[in-house]
Amino acid sequence: MSRGLRNCNPGNIRNSHSRFAGEVRPSQDAAFKQFETMAYGYRAMFVLLDTYRRRYGLDTIRGMISRWAPPVENHTEGYIRYVAERTGIDADAKLDTRSERDMIPVVAAMSQMENGVKAVWEDVEAGWRLFASR
Repeated sequence: MSRGLRNCNPGNIRNSHSRFAGEVRPSQDAAFKQFETMAYGYRAMFVLLDTYRRRYGLDTIRGMISRWAPPVENHTEGYIRYVAERTGIDADAKLDTRSERDMIPVVAAMSQMENGVKAVWEDVEAGWRLFASR
């Protein structure tokens, strides 16, 4: 089982001062956050991507992934291609981070890229519901 799945952190969000609903504190992982459930891990992904749009104007797969997985530690272009291919959304098309139709497939594809296995759709949807109700 991948580290992201073990930590209920399907986006492999690193430890930071930011706090999320459902976060396990302190994390038992020195580098990555842990969440109570996969739904809370997905919720954190939706929150971060929405923050990228609001704070930094990143509203495309290319923009979001370039920040999420920077080239200093990732093959960013490959990640962008992977998410675009899996979702059928052009890497440079504008996304609405408050749209379930736009974001659930993007986050599911990111989870698959991060963990090497398909996301459990019900968990992604549960994370969306937690995000949308905040």
